Amino acid sequence: MDTPTWNKPLTIVKVGGAVVEDEAQLRQLLTDFIAIKGAKILVHGGGRSATTIAGKLGIETKMVEGRRITDAEMLEVVTMVYGGLVNKHIVASLQAMGADAIGLTGADANVIQAHRRPLKNGIDYGFVGDVDKVESSKIAHFIDKNIVPVIAPLTHDGQGNMLNTNADTMASEMAKAMAAHYDVTLLFAFEKPGVLANPDDDTSVIRSITRDDFVRLKADGTISGGMLPKIENALQAIDAGVRRVVITSAKAIDGQQGTIIT
Repeated sequence: MDTPTWNKPLTIVKVGGAVVEDEAQLRQLLTDFIAIKGAKILVHGGGRSATTIAGKLGIETKMVEGRRITDAEMLEVVTMVYGGLVNKHIVASLQAMGADAIGLTGADANVIQAHRRPLKNGIDYGFVGDVDKVESSKIAHFIDKNIVPVIAPLTHDGQGNMLNTNADTMASEMAKAMAAHYDVTLLFAFEKPGVLANPDDDTSVIRSITRDDFVRLKADGTISGGMLPKIENALQAIDAGVRRVVITSAKAIDGQQGTIIT
């Protein structure tokens, strides 16, 4: 394996929510993603698609603080949706736009190993993985060959079991691992312009959030649901040496708008 070029800029974009489901939004996101200069990685979610397909199959979706409870049936659904339907659609779209890409789950090339999450506050999350290790050199190898890694939110435990892992966590863990070799910017892109003080007012973007701010905003209910793990992961990334984390609109992945996590 060739030695990758270290210490250059790397942008990691995580996209999910309504953006992945809407073809026009996704195409614009991918167009803007390709335009980002330098090395890049795309991490995607697809939770809404998984919920929709699970519903069609008569499988109930259960969430706790924005995190999906994954029993054996739901694990089959998310593996099919995340690792197949969503991942390969994004990869094929990037190829059509002239960007060489490869779709990966954590099991592929053993790039991300995890362990099944133990009971937490009495909650059994099922087949949910907490990341143990990211093989950053393998990811860097693809980047060094000008191949864009497209990462699905699935890991494995090294014993033949796939695990559902929150896409924000995947992006954060990837950023933390790559920060040892690259100057990393992590962008969480979704359908809103940033973290909002009022969820019904898109002009109420909170421009920056510190750890103390997060504790306060969580306590008073300003931040809740799926935004909780997003900001938790952003803060962990900053602590681990990621240079910059921005939560922003999928229409603004140049990183100049949105909420900066400090």
